[in-house]
Amino acid sequence: MNAPKSPNSWQYRGLNAKNPGLDHLSNGLIALVEGGHNVVAGSADLQYSNGLNRFAAAYPDRYISFGISEQNMVSTAAGMATTGVIPFVATFASFLALLACEQIRMDVAYGGQPVRLIGHHTGISLGFYGTSHHATEDIGTMRSIADLVVVSPSDGPQLEAVIAASATLDKPIYIRIGRGRDPVVYPGGTQFAFGKAHVHGFGEELTIIACGMAVHGALEAAAALNAAGHSVGVIDMASIKPIDRAAILEAADRSRTAKLMTVEEHNVLGGLGAAVAEVLTDEGKGIRLKRHGLYDEYSLIAPPTHLYAHYKLDGPGIREVAEGFLRG
Repeated sequence: MNAPKSPNSWQYRGLNAKNPGLDHLSNGLIALVEGGHNVVAGSADLQYSNGLNRFAAAYPDRYISFGISEQNMVSTAAGMATTGVIPFVATFASFLALLACEQIRMDVAYGGQPVRLIGHHTGISLGFYGTSHHATEDIGTMRSIADLVVVSPSDGPQLEAVIAASATLDKPIYIRIGRGRDPVVYPGGTQFAFGKAHVHGFGEELTIIACGMAVHGALEAAAALNAAGHSVGVIDMASIKPIDRAAILEAADRSRTAKLMTVEEHNVLGGLGAAVAEVLTDEGKGIRLKRHGLYDEYSLIAPPTHLYAHYKLDGPGIREVAEGFLRG
């Protein structure tokens, strides 16, 4: 293998200046290689959209450009995994989770191959690109596939923590990430464990359980509500499958109003809200659950910031929805 170039060298500076959050994907993979893990990476002609151009510059013989061939990329990654390497393959989440769903189910998950499937530009973050590029069904699709782990990091540092944790997990993983412009939730870095939530606090009136880009908005909304005299907590449920059942049940037990709320950049059918509802139902918890996201519709087409405001997925919007739920 070729020796890597220094991440501080001129070849790296400014490569992803527009979307600095994209560097975290390559950072995590470079750290795995430097730690002795037999990692390869590939993308469906989107290395400049997901930041893998940085990994490709460091380890050109560990990177494959598959072209616009998502299904072939997934099947090839499954085959590569049988030889002892750990493949990380990335493309737009809408193409990966939907177009390549059969290959993920049969070639990757059914065979238990440790492929890391990176679905980026999730939810409605591609804005003007429209319905074909919006990924609002991927959580539901992926978590319904047997033995496939599903995670949704809230920012770049948490993505790096997910990649580090994946080094010791001998299972296929679907990792759902944004577009590299999401606000940072964990500026000092964070720890991650599959099946464990990051609890920012339980609320006596309400705990908001969020994932992905919605975590920052949930924390912003909770801070505003708490400043107004409420007691609202937030759980970052980055690990959607396996999910942290204990954290959900503790949040339910801590709520004197018997209310929980989920927030996700996804259809409310089949996503995080559905996963939380399943836990509450399984355990017979008599508690009200508000599922907030896209309410079984195809998103409008507009700049992402406008869409987040329209669907009340930003801080002020989440606060408005939570206030209405608290009053109801």
